[in-house]
Amino acid sequence: MLTCAEICAGGGGQSLGLEQAGFSHVAAVEIDRDACDTLRLNRPGWNVSSRDVHRVDGTEFRGIDLFAGGVPCPPFSVAGKQLGADDERDLFPRALELIEESEPAAVMLENVRGLSTARFGGYREQVIARLRAMGYLTDWQLLNASEFGVPQLRPRFLLVAMRPDVYRHFSWPQPAGTPPTVGETLRDLMAANGWPAAADWATMANGIGPTLVGGSRKHGGPDLGPTRARKAWLELHVDGRGIAEAAPGPNAPADQLPRLTLRMAAALQGFPAGWHFCGRKTSAYRQIGNAFPPPVAAAVGASIGSAISLAGGSLADHSLADHSLAAHSLAAHSLAAHSLAAHSLPAHNPADRDPAGQRHRALRAVCATVRHDDLADDLADDLVRASRRTGS
Repeated sequence: MLTCAEICAGGGGQSLGLEQAGFSHVAAVEIDRDACDTLRLNRPGWNVSSRDVHRVDGTEFRGIDLFAGGVPCPPFSVAGKQLGADDERDLFPRALELIEESEPAAVMLENVRGLSTARFGGYREQVIARLRAMGYLTDWQLLNASEFGVPQLRPRFLLVAMRPDVYRHFSWPQPAGTPPTVGETLRDLMAANGWPAAADWATMANGIGPTLVGGSRKHGGPDLGPTRARKAWLELHVDGRGIAEAAPGPNAPADQLPRLTLRMAAALQGFPAGWHFCGRKTSAYRQIGNAFPPPVAAAVGASIGSAISLAGGSLADHSLADHSLAAHSLAAHSLAAHSLAAHSLPAHNPADRDPAGQRHRALRAVCATVRHDDLADDLADDLVRASRRTGS
């Protein structure tokens, strides 16, 4: 059984998806008490830890296969002012510390599309550099939840990082096809209290929804988002100004503009009917609206799980000694390799049949004592590019 530890677990969207992908939770860490109650209610056997991540010791999780988290998005979202590293809610640095302490085979961190913009290019490079220093290979990818059966666009920006032996087997999941419409997803829920017009409403709600917005503990209430989002919901014949207590009843007018219930919002996020949320309406909706849709988490988790299995199985069955030594060796040899790039390599000659190959082999020789071939190759390729930029 593959194992994972998760921080910022929230109401369980990513948690559920990873479970569906075959991961067993060693721990699910979350600071919000209502969200913790949600996790315990739905999965009594999980080790749910109600803690601030700054009080977590990553060595508790050493030996896990996957470290995962949906670190807070306000530092990178438009609604959160996109303050990035200057935002007190930025937990990427702490996540990186926990990764270094826990030494997982793979990492998956999820955030909003804003992190993918040019504004945060330098920030992403810092994250990649830190993970590379730990010996991981990384990739970022923007995925739309609608490509995995979720009836809303909901673009999410994902970072994966893996040991090189795992990364060589990894590929991003392929889209699952056309998602159902909002009407198709919610028809039965809209009809649950006997509203005669539910079927007609479902026919009119014939598209996917905009991204649900859950807000934060500082901002946001139980509604479907800012003005632009509400206008988009209105085109789907949904009143986005609030969350309803129940579906329309048998005496509701045929032309009523219904509001979504918590159960409906959860269905639009891809949660199964049996997943229940604790807390008052605002708290429950925040858990739903901020969730990483389970179908997307399951798809990415399955790809990661497959890569780990193809690399030889669960980390619990293997030693980290070689992996750790490789990372330390890279750090120890990088200065020497840079020196060689600057002083010892033959100058780039356009007439050479394979100049890049010659330069790679020369740098590879310097990296020969690095015990992991993939890491040595990766460093050599980087230094070839660096030496080209400097003209050496």
